[in-house]
Amino acid sequence: MDLDQAKQLKELQKENARLKRMLADVMLGKELLKEALEKKL
Repeated sequence: MDLDQAKQLKELQKENARLKRMLADVMLGKELLKEALEKKL
């Protein structure tokens, strides 16, 4: 693996971690909305 590939891999890993955090936030928000709606009904 050359230097450019290593840098690209590091950037992709960083982006993947960011996307995973975003997905977790969305899933948490969805769960909170679901619980709020269940309490309301």
